[in-house]
Amino acid sequence: MPFDIKQSSPDPMLLVNILDATNTGIVITENLLPDNPIIYCNPAFERISGYSREEIIGRNCRFLQSQDRNQEARFDIRRALDNGENCVVQIRNYTKQGKLFYNELYLSAVKNDLGEVTHFIGVQNDVSARVKAEQELEQNYKDTELKVTERTRMLRESEEYLSSIVETIRESLIVMDKDYKVLSANNHFLNTFKVSINETKGKLLYDLGNGQWDIPELRKMMEDILPTNNPVLDYEVEHEFPYIGRKLMLLNAHRVELEGKFKDRILLAIEDITERRAIEQRKDDFLSIASHELKTPLTTVVGYVQMMQRLIPEQASDKFRSVVDKTGMYVERLNQLLSELLDVSRIQSGNIELHKEHFDFDQMVCEAIEGMQTATPNYRIISKGKAGIPYFGDESHLIQVLTNLISNAIKYSPEADEVEIYVSKVSDFIKVSVKDYGMGIKEDEQKKIFERFYRVGAIQKNYPGMGIGLYICDQIIKNHGGSFWVESEPGEGSVFSFTLPINYHGKEKGNV
Repeated sequence: MPFDIKQSSPDPMLLVNILDATNTGIVITENLLPDNPIIYCNPAFERISGYSREEIIGRNCRFLQSQDRNQEARFDIRRALDNGENCVVQIRNYTKQGKLFYNELYLSAVKNDLGEVTHFIGVQNDVSARVKAEQELEQNYKDTELKVTERTRMLRESEEYLSSIVETIRESLIVMDKDYKVLSANNHFLNTFKVSINETKGKLLYDLGNGQWDIPELRKMMEDILPTNNPVLDYEVEHEFPYIGRKLMLLNAHRVELEGKFKDRILLAIEDITERRAIEQRKDDFLSIASHELKTPLTTVVGYVQMMQRLIPEQASDKFRSVVDKTGMYVERLNQLLSELLDVSRIQSGNIELHKEHFDFDQMVCEAIEGMQTATPNYRIISKGKAGIPYFGDESHLIQVLTNLISNAIKYSPEADEVEIYVSKVSDFIKVSVKDYGMGIKEDEQKKIFERFYRVGAIQKNYPGMGIGLYICDQIIKNHGGSFWVESEPGEGSVFSFTLPINYHGKEKGNV
């Protein structure tokens, strides 16, 4: 039978403490809200999924399946949700890092006095070890002899395969034993760091180049971090080499544990990013200088255009008035573009300040919608739900976020005529979603769209822009302690959502 909320229960805080203390992952969703969002998760669920509470609250549980959507278990869950029934399923889920884990889910419906399903409780158990053991046992029964033969062949080919990787990879790579003695180094390493194979092979890593590689940060990575965090990726080390100067290096280290003579080998990949970082810095410097230098004369132009609009003679022709109005419109667009470039420049230098104060969140949303509705009368901007509480944050920057999302929804939905905005209070978060019925975004591009200057391939050809709006929005939301994401399917439109923690105060003036 579904769980009956009328049953007597202990003190609510005691129940919360019990749920927080249990080692079993537990989530609670609110069925009366659109998309049945998660309103509670315990620490065990955070550990199982790899997501923080801030990233979980407000989402539908389906995000755990990533793109693995055609599982039979999902249809069982759907039937249970539609019918308000309990169910037990085993489903494939994925952690924040993309790692597969098998989840044994016990789903229970919670009903009110009227028999309506108000909530669902999901009890989650990570049964990956059990499933793995079952799969391995089944595989052993099927092809034990084949497995032994295949493993023997792999071991016989491993040395040649590893050697070819070391020599052909287009970055510096060295192979060491467990004691950090260099077994081999590719030509890229020898050429980049001006050493010979005789000076490298058989030497301890820290003794290379007469001690040039005895770098404290390198020792820390190899001896303190790698043994417990395998592999180590994108670890930055900066060092002054006597003969080749200062180098900024990006290190990836992997402890390879194979059978036989390859056991406990360590691969260390070294990418020299000195020049790339210098180019990025020059680009940031140019962006900052250009946007600042253009802002002053543009401000003067804006003033002159506004003066022209006020001083147009009454007998002026319609064509003249149209030209002046269009000039004002394009100057305003350029002014907005420069403002965004200045925001990007300030974000990169850490100089954007958020001025936080208490304000009416719902009123802020209404003002943003009214402004966009006036500018785009041919679109219906539908607002649903309310936060119902004041919020402590930078109102002007949050209006900027919401305006940008609505503007994008309209801009990239040429065949549609409406945009939906939904605001709700989910647990101790405010959630805002902007839904459009446009072209949608491919899965492989969804994580990149929040990077600065990135634009979706299909959009670049048909729509002007620089790809900085979503980057600025993402930084503003992060500085409020929130989470920002998108759900989309090509041809089906997109839903951009963000959550803001209600009790996150941070600093009165904080750098983005």
